[in-house]
This record gives sequence, structure tokens and C-alpha cells, in this order.
Amino acid sequence: MITPNDFSISSSQVNVEFSGGTEAVLRNGEPIAVVGIACRFPGANDVSEFWRLLETGANAVSDGVPSSGEGRLGEIFRDTAMQSEASCHVAFIDGVDRFDAPFFRISPVEAHHLDPQQRLMLETSWQALEDAGIDHDGLQGSRTGVYAGISNMDYRGMIMQASDTSEPASSLYTVTGTSYNTAIGRVAFALGLNGPALALDTACSSSLVAIHQAMSALRLGEADLALAGGVHTILSGRLLDLRGNAGMLAPDGRCKTFDAAADGYVRGEGCGIVVLKRLSDAEADGDRIWGVIRGSAVNQDGASTGLTVPSEEAQRHVIEEALHKAGVLPAQVDYVEAHGTGTPVGDPIELRAVAGAYGTGRPTERPLLIGSVKTNFGHLEPAAGVAAVMKVLLSMNKGIIPKHLNFYNPTPAVDWDNLSLRVTATATEWPQYAERAPLAGVSGFGWSGTNAHLIIEGYRPSSEAPESLNGAEWPSGLPRQIAVSALESDDDAAVEVPSKREKRLLPLSGKSDSALRELADRYLTWLDERYDSADSTFLSDMAWTAGVGRSHFTYRTGVTFSDAESLRAELKAVARGEGSDITRTATRVAFVYTGQGSQWLGMGRTLYESEPVVRAVLDRCERVMQEERGTSLLDVMFGNEGAEGDLNDTAWTQPAVYALESALTALWRSIGVEPSVVIGHSLGEFAAAQSAGVFGLEEGLRFVAKRGALLSSVPD
Repeated sequence: MITPNDFSISSSQVNVEFSGGTEAVLRNGEPIAVVGIACRFPGANDVSEFWRLLETGANAVSDGVPSSGEGRLGEIFRDTAMQSEASCHVAFIDGVDRFDAPFFRISPVEAHHLDPQQRLMLETSWQALEDAGIDHDGLQGSRTGVYAGISNMDYRGMIMQASDTSEPASSLYTVTGTSYNTAIGRVAFALGLNGPALALDTACSSSLVAIHQAMSALRLGEADLALAGGVHTILSGRLLDLRGNAGMLAPDGRCKTFDAAADGYVRGEGCGIVVLKRLSDAEADGDRIWGVIRGSAVNQDGASTGLTVPSEEAQRHVIEEALHKAGVLPAQVDYVEAHGTGTPVGDPIELRAVAGAYGTGRPTERPLLIGSVKTNFGHLEPAAGVAAVMKVLLSMNKGIIPKHLNFYNPTPAVDWDNLSLRVTATATEWPQYAERAPLAGVSGFGWSGTNAHLIIEGYRPSSEAPESLNGAEWPSGLPRQIAVSALESDDDAAVEVPSKREKRLLPLSGKSDSALRELADRYLTWLDERYDSADSTFLSDMAWTAGVGRSHFTYRTGVTFSDAESLRAELKAVARGEGSDITRTATRVAFVYTGQGSQWLGMGRTLYESEPVVRAVLDRCERVMQEERGTSLLDVMFGNEGAEGDLNDTAWTQPAVYALESALTALWRSIGVEPSVVIGHSLGEFAAAQSAGVFGLEEGLRFVAKRGALLSSVPD
């Protein structure tokens, strides 16, 4: 039981002491970092395509003719006559019927009963983790949460009509394949996650509410990592028509948000997932940070003038609460990504609410910028909020707010002269200020009455100027210290690398030969789009992340390279099925340690000069030998002038071989390669025992050094 006396409150955290003595720290105000993003949106199958769609001001709404029987529109009206002409306009995603079931170990029978929304959640969650550089295998058993908005059950009706529900397996798969809860639970199941998994349905605000809930879980310590977002597909012509008949849809298929001609929204489908971490954890892990969510709030319209009619007061209050939680002044916010459905009732209410919440202290010469991604591809309903968040993150990093489409004549329903708002009807540079990073608000208002608002800040390390945020390239991760904690030492700081590596390895893997070749081809496309020759760390970061931040599948190969051109040549060979052999990996890894006789003059020198982990381990061994013998082990190993020992003398051979084998073990472990079994021959048994944790590095070296000296003194 917790009593009032158990709480000690400060401005940033609450310490809770339970009766059992365990303490939990509730970090109420800690910012949340977005460390990964992935999407499948209309006209955009990935993040790069999404930015191109925004940057070019493209419209991804399809204008179909259902009677033709062609395309997605023809499919969903195959058995239903269209009643509303407004239903002709929908923003569809590509390949909604495609799914790589074997990749997720799902049988064909179960996959047939799987709602496309569940398929999208699996695929997009996987891609978001890859974008975050997080190895999926390492998440098994972790406190990783899954939070997603989902509102549509079109597929349940379809599959129940098409399947034999009297057959037990079919019935089970229909239930699990078409439920909201299993759409989220399936992600946790597939990845082996033990954090909370929640499906949320607050209609159009669902994905923002999901992000809000994920942030709360991270701050409460319920989760250490979270996947959050939303998913939506359109599979029923009847439900589309219901909205059209109700006058909710724009007859011309365009969201004319904030325009005088606004007459309804356009339905769209898609999936977006963001990967969230506490900012302190993300920085400590050296993650690439897309942006920081400073605060969030959720409330309800309550007794408005109608169930689906928004409340200006409630919208203003939810924004004010989010600002308060973020510790941000209204006038500091540069831009608001509006809910902006393009309806004659909702638009004026939102404009007045936004202006009321953000107008305090705002200079008249610096109006609040406002826009909506719905003008590009319609309203994604439960996935709309996460699409808005991703637009803001991309815009902040690129330094450009994309054009808000279909805005020609401002709605006369509001007094624009007194609102201090400006719609970004043309592409607009993100305002830059020396004293702070960019700030934005994101709104999501559900027709259920549930409202949500986020405050997002552009990320920059504290040592960098705010203007360094806005550039032509996506963000990169912070420098990451390479720990050698496996060697039981506090000396975990990274060591300066005195020379550049001449060669690097890019590991490639897939669940089939063809998948591996496709991956090589995608790397080529990625290099064409992203490679920056001026960034000296670009290729090294890529190789490092591919090694430690991605899952490694059964079919494997690797390419060695020294520069971008050699990398492209090797990747092209793999993509064509040439070059490096593709091998099927073993399921377990063994480290075998050789005995005396493997030494050579200069052993370890190159690794010492190029690998910080090896350098750290050998320096520790050097200190031990200086203490034990008053002379340099490294001079003997490297054959330096003035060395006071002979490497082929057993007294020096044994500590040298042990030191190098221990350094190699640490190097492999630093990039995620852990042995399942260790085996040693003769002297190698000591390095194997150290690897297995039988004794520490220094303890083992002292023993080996004394053993070597003893053996050296024994006559032949």
C-alpha cells in the first residue's frame, strides 16, 4: 500500500517507495526521443518517398471509376453499387494484398485470415526498428511496449463471408486475425516483447493518443522502449458510401483545409510507426534522434453541441495542457501541424482554438505557421496523427515546411486579421533562432470527442548550434563509446583510434537467396540517395549499424570495401548473384583458442592501431606486465626497437598470445558476436576460461605470465 508519506515530489520526478522497499522513479517531465520511423502511406512506401511526396507537393488521392471493375475502387465496390459520387475519391496504399508471411513464420492458412492491418503493423514495426538501428533479436524478453490506433474492422465481414467458420482452425484464425487487440499483440508475439501492448480506438486521434500512452509508459518505467502509431485500411464500399451519404466526404476528392471551398475530407489508408525512448537513454545509446517530444495531453469534448461536433474550448485546453507539460511558451512554437480535415464546421473551430492557445505573447510580425498533411493524401483516420508527427519530424530535419495544398481563398468563417496565423500555402523555410531549436505542435481530434496534442522539438546535441539542425541530410547518431565491460573493468571509455581502417565489412543477410540480393540492391539505392562524400563517418556508421543494429538471417554474405566506389561494385555483384558466396549460417557460434606456436613478430600491431577495443585491452595487459616485470609486453609483441624480451621465449610467448586472444574476444563481443561455446588448446584454455568468466583479464594474465616464466626456466 502507498501512503501520502511515501511520496517525495520534485519538479522533475516523483519517487515512490513501496511497502516492499522497492523504489520506482516516475520521470514525469523527461523528454521522449523518436529514434526510428517507418511508414506505408498513399504514394509513399517508405520514409524517403514520403518526403518526396511532401517536397514536391504531390496529391496521392486516386480518382476511380467503380463500374469499370478495375483497381482498388473497383474491388471494394464489386458487390455493392456506389451511392455517393464522393466515394470515387480515395487515397490507397500500394500492395495492401501483399504480405511476406514466411518472414514472420505465419502459415498460408493463417495469413489468409489475417487482416491487412495486422500485416501492415508487423511489417512497419519491423522497418521502424531497423530505422532505429535496433536488432530485433535483442528485444526478446525486453520491456518494449506496443501502442497503436486501429478503428477499422472491414476485413472481418469479408473473411466471415468467404471462410468456412464451422471449421475450428478457420474460426480461430478469423477471431485472432481480425481483432483490434491481436493486431497489436501479434507484434509483441512476433518480436517476443514483454512490455505493455495496447490497441486504442479514439477514432481520428487514435495514433496521437497511442503516442501519448507510450510516452507515459516510458516515464513511469513500465517500458524502456516503445513502438507507437496507427494503421488503417479501406476494404468496404458500403462503409465508404455511408460517409459519402452523410455529407462527410469532399465531392471533388480534395481536402481543402482552411479554404473557403472546404466541403469535406477524403478517406485514406496507411500505417505509420515511431520508435520511442527516454531521451537520456537514447543519448547514452548513441541513437540517431529524429526529434524530441517534449509534452503531450489528451482530453474530451464532453457535452459539445453534438456528438461529432468539436469543442473549441476543449481543443484550446488540450493544447494549453501540452504546452504546460512541455515547459514551452506558446509564442515559442513555430508551426502547428493541424488536424485539418477540411470541413466547414471543424476548420473554423480548430483555427480559433489554435490561435487562442498559441497567440499569447506572440509578436504580430511573427504569425504561427499552420498546415495539414491531409491535403496531400486525405484523412488516414486512426493513422492520421502519426502521419502528421512524421511530417513534422522530416520537415524539422530538412528545414522546410512543405506546401499545404488546395488553399486559395481563406475561409471567411474566421477573422484572419486577428488570429495571427499563416497557412503555409507555399513551401516555407522553418524559422531559425539562435537561442533554441525548432518547435511544433501536432493536433489530433477524434469525432468521438477525444482530443490529443503533442509538442515536438527539433533535436540537436547540446554542443551544436540550433541552425545546424536544418540541412540537406537526415540526422545521424551521436558518437557511441565502445565499452569493454565484458572484461570486468571500469575502464570502458573509448580509446582514440590513431589511424583510419583501410577495409570495412558490410554484412548482408536474408531469409532466402533472392531476399539477400534484393537487400544489396536496396543498399545501392540508399547510397545513391543518401551518400555524402563530405561526411567521413558515413560509411563506417553504415557498416557498424548493419553489424550491431540489424538481425542476421539464415542466408548470409558480406562485402569488404575501402570507399564508396568499391562498396558499390561489391553490392552490384551480390545483387547480380555474383561475387561473395551466400552461405547458410550455423545456429551456434564457438570460439576456439589456439595454444603456443601461433605467435609472430608484430602480432596485434594493426589491430592495436585501428581498433579501440583491442587497444584498450592490450593497454591493460601492458600495465600488468610493467608491474610484474618492469618491461613492455607490447614492445616484445610488436618487435619494437629496444624490446627487452624475445617473443619466441615461452616467458613472453604465453602472455602475448593470451593478451591477443583476450583482445580479439572483446572485439567480437563489442560488435555483438557472443560465443555459445568456448574451447582452448593448451595455452588457449586460459583465454577460453577468461572468455567464459572463470577469472578476470588481469588475474588470468598474471597466472599465464608466471606459468610462461616457469616453463621457460625448465631445461629442454
